[in-house]
Amino acid sequence: MTETNKKDASLENENTEDKNLEETPEAEVIFAEEEIEAENVETPSEEDSKLADLEAKYNELENRYLRLQADFDNSRRRARLDAEAAQKYRAQSLASDLLTALDNFERATKVEANNEQTKSLLSGMDMVYKGLLEALKKEGITPIETVGKEFDPHLHQAVMQVEDDSFDANVVVEEFQKGYMLKDRVLRPAMVKVNG
Repeated sequence: MTETNKKDASLENENTEDKNLEETPEAEVIFAEEEIEAENVETPSEEDSKLADLEAKYNELENRYLRLQADFDNSRRRARLDAEAAQKYRAQSLASDLLTALDNFERATKVEANNEQTKSLLSGMDMVYKGLLEALKKEGITPIETVGKEFDPHLHQAVMQVEDDSFDANVVVEEFQKGYMLKDRVLRPAMVKVNG
């Protein structure tokens, strides 16, 4: 075969391939496209299940983190409130211990003096008593008002009940022992006699 013949044969082969491509029915082309699409559709695989597991673990860890953060915030708030309460009521234990001494001072100041020496002693005790009350007042400790006030079970402890027409019902008639408040907290309720 000559060189020209070879060229003609190769051209003929190319033409036939082009014709074959042109003559391919559309149904076969569509079928081939569907096969390619079917291969590209992903089915649940190990990667998908691993991804789902990782997402579940992530969500669980995120929830755990949020709970821990909330617990930490609550604990910090409780600690702050406890510190504030400790500061606010720091004098409570000292005041509770002093209440008996205050009662004794009050009883002593009510004693009648017969001579100048006793009057002078009582005057000195009265000054000490008032000084103690003033110091306690600076710390927020105040006596509970009683006589003439309506009975309040949170502030008063009724030890007697009487019938007295000069007072309204459920009103404190007499005080037996002073009660004290520390700011908004009752240190000791007042012992009182109540009109029934």
